[in-house]
Amino acid sequence: MGRIYYIMGKSATGKDTVYKELLKRLPDLKTIVPYTTRPIREGETDGVEYHFRTISELDGLKESGKIIELRVYQTVVGPWYYFTMDDGQFDFRNATDYLMIGTLESYEKMCQYFGNDLLVPIYIEIPDGIRLKRATDREAAQKKPNFSEVCRRYLADEHDFTEDNLERLGIGKRYQNLDLNQCLEEIVKEIGLFCEHR
Repeated sequence: MGRIYYIMGKSATGKDTVYKELLKRLPDLKTIVPYTTRPIREGETDGVEYHFRTISELDGLKESGKIIELRVYQTVVGPWYYFTMDDGQFDFRNATDYLMIGTLESYEKMCQYFGNDLLVPIYIEIPDGIRLKRATDREAAQKKPNFSEVCRRYLADEHDFTEDNLERLGIGKRYQNLDLNQCLEEIVKEIGLFCEHR
């Protein structure tokens, strides 16, 4: 049976970079493209980072009964939905392993859908001061910076990623992303150990 290695962490911890670099180092891992109704960002491609859908399209997908997990975030520009579909991307028949990225909430719902034994959490951390600086620097590089949204995400993360929530979901292992290569080496080693004990 395959596994889902699930990357998560607060915003601006470098999750996207870790995700992309792990795929380079472990090319046998399969990916799942999630869905969102948020606007596409500069540098993103529909069907690569996300399947970008409108809210009316989401309403139609809800009727299909194939949404595994669905989250909504009330942003300063209105609600943004993120979701994972049972759309044929998952296939565990040949012990296929997947790499995904998401939130603590989505991880919990994936565990409820597939079972805890199928998911392996990869929780990324950096100190809050560095994280906030990374987030504001990244937003400043956008054509239309939205620093209110940066603040909203920062405060939401403090609420979502509490120690109580992490403990409740059995997430004890932390990967520090102050040195990317060191962080990646540690994760690759851990994934290798899981594969050995299959």
